[in-house]
Order: sequence, then C-alpha cells, then structure tokens
Amino acid sequence: MPTSAIPRPGPGEYHPYYDTYLSKVPEGDLLATLAGLRESTARLLAEVGEGRAGHRYAPGKWTIREVVGHLSDAERIFAYRLLRIARGDPTPLAGFDEQRYVPAGGFERRPLAEVAAEFRAVRDATLALLRGLDAAALARRGVANDSPVTARALAYIIAGHEIHHVQVIRERYL
Repeated sequence: MPTSAIPRPGPGEYHPYYDTYLSKVPEGDLLATLAGLRESTARLLAEVGEGRAGHRYAPGKWTIREVVGHLSDAERIFAYRLLRIARGDPTPLAGFDEQRYVPAGGFERRPLAEVAAEFRAVRDATLALLRGLDAAALARRGVANDSPVTARALAYIIAGHEIHHVQVIRERYL
C-alpha cells in the first residue's frame, strides 16, 4: 500500500553533510512540497528568461542554465539511489562528480525552456516513484557515496537540494 506521508528522516539516516539541504525543507507533506517546488521553480525560470540564462555570477561558476541542468542530473541520481534502496538492493552505490557532469551535459547548447522542461519531467518521474512507495520501502537503508542513507532521506535531499540552488539563483544571479 503506497504511503501518502513521508516522515522526516532522523539522525543516522543520512550523512551529516546533507543537513544543509534537509534543514531547508519545510515541515509538512513532502510530496506537496516537491510538487510546489516544481511549480515555483518553473515560474522563476520563466522570469529569468533566455536572455539571462547564460549568466554566471563569477568566473568559473555555472550559468543559470547549467544550474538547472545540474538539478536534473542530481535528482536523477538521488532518485536512482532511492529506487535501488527502496527495492532492497544492498549494492553500495557510487558517488558522482557534478563538476564533470555539468560540462558533459552540454546545457549551454540548449534553450533554457528546454532544460527547464527536462527538469519538470524528472520531477514528475520522482513524484510518481515516491507515490508508489510504502512506509517499509521508504525506511529501507542502503549505502550511497560510502555513507548509510534511507530512501526517505534521499527524498528529502532532493527537495532540499533544489531549495538550496534556487536560493543561490535568487541571491547571486538575479
């Protein structure tokens, strides 16, 4: 039976590094939060527009378009980890180097609207996955990037990661 509420993960369910992200996730229904973020981020990106999508706030920093591409890449990876752990796969999962992924993604060759639409599709897939998981699946533990993590912690990391990067866009890019 799928669950409608995803409890906030407790200490020991994720590496302390992710406190930065989890602390940003508001109390309440995580699925509603993720759906709301999908909409608010889409509105923000529509306001940014193509004219500012290639802006970097400092040399060597990603453009806004690359940040959105990074959000898609990272969410796919976090959701893949979540799926494997929720299904009871005990295989330790590797980390990834976002500094290599972003340039390899070629996001600067695409219009912002296309990169944003891809992010929306990724979020829709994440929401569909989460809606189908029950409490036992969400509580399962695995290892990702050499650290123990639960499936539900990964769901919260996805939300907090987006909130973090949207804050960076608002504070440093706009």
